[in-house]
Amino acid sequence: MSVDVEPDAQSPQQVAERCEGHLGALAAPLDPDAPFVEERRGVVWLCEREILRFLKLWMQTIVAPAVSSLLFVVVFGMALGDSIARVGGVPYDQFIVPGLVVQAILTAAFSNNSSTVFQARSDRFINDVLSSPLRWWEVNLGLAIGGALRGLLIGVIVTGVAMAMTGIAIERPLALVAAAALVLVAFAQFGVIAGIYARSWDFMAFITTLVILPLSFLGGVFYSVDRLPAGWEALSHVNPIFYLVQAFRYAFTGASDVPIGLALAVAAILAGGLSAWCAWLFRSGHRLKP
Repeated sequence: MSVDVEPDAQSPQQVAERCEGHLGALAAPLDPDAPFVEERRGVVWLCEREILRFLKLWMQTIVAPAVSSLLFVVVFGMALGDSIARVGGVPYDQFIVPGLVVQAILTAAFSNNSSTVFQARSDRFINDVLSSPLRWWEVNLGLAIGGALRGLLIGVIVTGVAMAMTGIAIERPLALVAAAALVLVAFAQFGVIAGIYARSWDFMAFITTLVILPLSFLGGVFYSVDRLPAGWEALSHVNPIFYLVQAFRYAFTGASDVPIGLALAVAAILAGGLSAWCAWLFRSGHRLKP
């Protein structure tokens, strides 16, 4: 008995039709919003670049700022603390620690990102990044992550050493995490904005020495604002860094000059406003290219 078997071979016309179908599928337009591997690698590479940038100079970018903050603890807290009365029932050497921690964090985040963005614009390196497939928020994240991580590392170092030196404890860990996250976001974005608008290195030095540093010292780092005259106390409440210091002080000691809800709300508004400003700069391309 014979069995008829259909041959596997196909005619040239069938082969051509199948090839055309495969080529048509390959040529189909891709979804522009669909992520692809190169984008993920690009933003990771940019983040790594910014992190390695400050880690290579760790003595200058991490150790030096941490030592500078700890010197305030040694001089004002441990050397003069015994001659200064307790503030709100808190020993003076412990009272100044929260303000010094937040000052170290925000200064590091701002100075790192302002310098890296300005240098990227000056060297025209940012042109290559902007012409890549990265989305605007990925570019923003890649440029801002270095300052945020640098500020976090310095904050951890200053906190750990200050706790060993003064015996201060963290009374409200969740409040500290929330306040630190808002401070890092706010001043990482502020640094990116300053780097975009800067025309010279003097501009960043001006912001650091004549804006951030005075506002930090006038924000209640070394004193409680309730001891100020009424007019000066009211003026202190206009200073946004005052609320950041109070949020950290509440997290460390459990007490502050303003309610913790108000302090975190002001920090959130500051972080949200600066992030929105930074998003507009990247989406519009305003002043990004020199």
